[in-house]
Amino acid sequence: MLIPNLTHYSGEGAKNAKSVPQRFLSATFADLPAPDLHWEKMPSAPVPRLDGYAIQINNLFYVFAGYGSLDYVHSHVDIYNFSSNTWVERVDMPKDMAHSHLGIATDGRYIYVVSGQYGPQCRGPIARVFVLDTETKNWNSLPPLPSPRYAPATQLWRGRLHVMGGSKENRHTPGLDHWSLAVKDGEALEKQWRTEIPIPRGGPHRACIVVNDQLLVIGGQEGDFMAKPGSPIFKCSRRLEVVYDDVYMLDDEMKWKVLPPMPKPNSHIECAWVIVNNSIIIIGGTTEKHPITKRMMLVGEVFQFNLDSMTWSVIGKLPYRVKTTLAGFWDGWLYFTSGQRDRGPDNPQPRKVIADMWRTKLSLQ
Repeated sequence: MLIPNLTHYSGEGAKNAKSVPQRFLSATFADLPAPDLHWEKMPSAPVPRLDGYAIQINNLFYVFAGYGSLDYVHSHVDIYNFSSNTWVERVDMPKDMAHSHLGIATDGRYIYVVSGQYGPQCRGPIARVFVLDTETKNWNSLPPLPSPRYAPATQLWRGRLHVMGGSKENRHTPGLDHWSLAVKDGEALEKQWRTEIPIPRGGPHRACIVVNDQLLVIGGQEGDFMAKPGSPIFKCSRRLEVVYDDVYMLDDEMKWKVLPPMPKPNSHIECAWVIVNNSIIIIGGTTEKHPITKRMMLVGEVFQFNLDSMTWSVIGKLPYRVKTTLAGFWDGWLYFTSGQRDRGPDNPQPRKVIADMWRTKLSLQ
């Protein structure tokens, strides 16, 4: 609700000041009405992580890398078993692999990890590509991307590993590039990446999903934090970003088609989605900055995109607002872990990096 403040200046400062109404906008104005869900606390992840990434293969949930804090990054994979509801294994990552802002996809056995940021704070990106064999726990490498990228939209589609958008080397400039590489059983079938049709809107932190043999790219943003000029530790410095609600689909003719937008702009949702009953479920994220304070605002809703009707709905609330959460679905339960949560019910700004794991029984209309 927008409330004009009609208080007039008085006293000494009034000589050079006009009576300009000051605007106030609730910090929670972007929250959408949503039903409450019953969330059950599960065993927390071994470490807290922000900008981590995750892949589910059957009942196993592979949680990769991420920041422990802005000054510390993880270099391992934690594995959660949905059947026993326990964290069961840890796998070290290659020393040359990025620690955040990855692209990630799987064929059901091999997990492909593309580019990303190497190191803490706002360090530079790399172009390296790695593959984890989830049966042997061995790592392999593939041809590097033509250029380094931060958090590109990444997915396996029709035998090719597609990498799109993301941020360019300075971490802020959106990339429109779209490359693909033929892969099979964790191996590259080509020596170089192929240039494909550019993505209509560039930038990082979007969901990239293959469903019904269609490739969808959802949400995201243009712009991101950059390294402070001259900082020896590449200290993160805020830049203005634009969060969007766009949804694109790559059709059979390799042309982009615009689908209905999300209920509100949403970013930091790369691994915050699952597919259930021909619907895409997306949880949490970040939305457009507060128009007056310019503060980042987190998302606390659960969204459903029904692929039969091509319509969006808001189906529930999270225990708190949270970004870069990692979502899984098993035996009727919607799970999420990790990310950065809000400062409280009345303050959607980000604060604590978490290791929490939650689940709720999901019933879709």
